[in-house]
Amino acid sequence: MGKFIINGGNPLNGTVKISGAKNAAVALIPAVLLSDDICVLENMPAISDVSIALFILSELGANVKYINKNTVEIDPRGVHSFTVLKEISEKMRASCYFLGALLGRNKKARVAPPGGCDFGVRPIDQHIKGFSALGATVTFEGGMVDAFAKELKGAAVYLDRVSVGATINIMLAAVKANGLTVIENAAKEPHIVDLANFLNSMGADIMGAGTDVIKIKGVSRLNGSTYSVIPDQIEAGTYMAAAVITHGDIIVDNIIPKHLESITAKLIEIGASVEEYDESLRISAKGDLKGCVVNTMPHPGFPTDMQPQITAVLSVSNGVSIVNEGVWDNRFKYVDQLTVMGAKIQVDGKVAIITGTEKLKGCPVSATDLRAGAALVLAGLAADGTTTVGNIKYIERGYENIVEKLTALGADIKREDEKSDYITTVTA
Repeated sequence: MGKFIINGGNPLNGTVKISGAKNAAVALIPAVLLSDDICVLENMPAISDVSIALFILSELGANVKYINKNTVEIDPRGVHSFTVLKEISEKMRASCYFLGALLGRNKKARVAPPGGCDFGVRPIDQHIKGFSALGATVTFEGGMVDAFAKELKGAAVYLDRVSVGATINIMLAAVKANGLTVIENAAKEPHIVDLANFLNSMGADIMGAGTDVIKIKGVSRLNGSTYSVIPDQIEAGTYMAAAVITHGDIIVDNIIPKHLESITAKLIEIGASVEEYDESLRISAKGDLKGCVVNTMPHPGFPTDMQPQITAVLSVSNGVSIVNEGVWDNRFKYVDQLTVMGAKIQVDGKVAIITGTEKLKGCPVSATDLRAGAALVLAGLAADGTTTVGNIKYIERGYENIVEKLTALGADIKREDEKSDYITTVTA
């Protein structure tokens, strides 16, 4: 298992190019199953979650071929299975998207409940509600979720709570269903829009993605498509936070600035200076940082996937800050690791109270999930001394070439040990 060794104290300076969005890529890959021809996905991030998703496709019978590091050609015509093996699907939260895609393709699917990061219960009741409305029967047996339908028919689905995963899964299942499906109280995240755009590029008829009502007119066939994944909003936000916590000055390139508005606004409130351009922004923080209140919520609110990173920044900001987690029940597990570094944070349920400290101190810490791991890297970049971040398999799930990108910005960081086996599972 690998680890990052970070010698802190260097302000970050320079330009970083943002990779394709993890959360979009892991939805687009299962969506290829719905196509009747070859698809080419460009701007794919070279991360372990993508490798796992592509490995699942190849195990199902698809022909997966890399054209280059970030472009993959997928031919789904040879898919012969509707089962995603438990030991594979448990390694990634987004494996649940194969339920909707396989159900839409074959009218049957068998997938283990989602794995990935552990920061609370991951109920799929809203997914099941959607599948059932479309005419599927869903059962649990042997640690697997089985979905079956003689026919999928369009239906009205009202989500009891906003759920990105349920919205994506229902979209995937409904694209080839007979008739009109209407998803109300749908999630509005950028990767929901990206999935809809990809499906529409294949011939789907989806309207309203990015709003809370999505309408899907079922079609009988989807064509192949060449499609480029959107830039990663959370990776961009993480590097923005890295510039602020190290009092650096960087340009974040290859982004969609509108996707970052809630993050940008909060970092400006903390004390950053931001200049926005068409596909990039410059962010710097030369003066003292100030505490603030952060409330995570579904898009377009402040994203829960940036909560650990903003908490790390606030731990070295003047005054008292409050972070309210509005999405997950148990996403403050990493706080113990920050307090070992000298952060002053008290957690009460879904609320963290942070009293800013002048400096963090480097020491051995361990990632508890993907974004928590990113927060520990940020803390290490700002800390006095050496920080060793263990359990980096989580970080490599979502950040392409993080060591190389940070090094190019002036960070003193290196990786030890071998990469995850899944990094190179599917090769050219």
